[in-house]
Amino acid sequence: MTNQIRPQPGILDIALYQGGKAHLAGVAKVVKLSSNENPFGPSDQAKLAFARTAETLHRYPGTDHAALRHAIAEVWGLDAGRIICGAGSDEIITFLCQAYAGPGDEVVHTEHGFLMYRISALAAGATPVEVPERDRVADVDAILAACTARTRLVFLANPNNPTGTMLAAEEVARLAEGLPSQALLVLDGAYAEYVAGYDGGAALVDARQNVVMTRTFSKIYGLGGLRIGWGYGPAHVIDVLNRVRGPFNLSTTQLEVAEAAVRDRDHLSHCQAENARLRDWLAGELAALGVPSDPSQANFILARFADPAEAEACNAHLAARGLIVRQVASYKLPHCLRISIGDEEACRQVADAIATFKGAR
Repeated sequence: MTNQIRPQPGILDIALYQGGKAHLAGVAKVVKLSSNENPFGPSDQAKLAFARTAETLHRYPGTDHAALRHAIAEVWGLDAGRIICGAGSDEIITFLCQAYAGPGDEVVHTEHGFLMYRISALAAGATPVEVPERDRVADVDAILAACTARTRLVFLANPNNPTGTMLAAEEVARLAEGLPSQALLVLDGAYAEYVAGYDGGAALVDARQNVVMTRTFSKIYGLGGLRIGWGYGPAHVIDVLNRVRGPFNLSTTQLEVAEAAVRDRDHLSHCQAENARLRDWLAGELAALGVPSDPSQANFILARFADPAEAEACNAHLAARGLIVRQVASYKLPHCLRISIGDEEACRQVADAIATFKGAR
């Protein structure tokens, strides 16, 4: 009998997302620099909150996430009523595609943008539209030229992953102003906390009705293993997203640990300072070896090599030393390696290994 059971259109076009490698065959101890994780981990306050929740694991969590939303609002100066929480910012992206895009609609993203934009668009039955960047930086004019009457969502990661590059606030505002009236601009701020004085686009969200911001606890807060994210947007958008959000999409553990993490501003400041220091040092060391990278505003650098073969060879050289970085051919950057910023020892190991690879030592 012929199988007549078929998924919704678009789903079989999805290439499964591949996370950064965490293991190397035959290597017992590795340094993982492939997933942009915080090498300092979560704050002590977050760890204490995690332990406390063990006593209430038999209880259902609250459904409104009120305590976490108010903590986020207090720390970042936002309206708690316009915050939504999810299982990582990935879930907020999924909600947006589910609620606003479907068959016949288009979802715009840049050529080196986060792979989940395309995946979530296809899962909703919408058509992803890829827009070229200019020297690994989003091009507002190209994005606006790609928009049509079918455009429903435009995703912009700022700073972007995997390039680390960033658009200026006035360019983001110009993009929001120029979008078709039926389209939402989604500012993915997964790395926003690494940029000094940056609000992730919150002021633009407050000023307009067509801009939404997403954020995560997975990066600078060191909580990637718990999957916690949030979004901030106009009341009409947050109301829609809450209608598709599952009532218990976050556990008590996720909620309480995230609240403790966002309130620990000292840990945040420490991680910001160390990341900036080590990122700039590593970028300078590699540039001196003939391995350039664009000025990064995130917790990684995108190291550029002469060609894909050299990038592949360098990746193998690093792996032989137990150093795992991210190959980014899937982001159309086969000649590059994305290197997460680890602690000082890890950064020095990377610099030394690449110096050896380039014949400088």
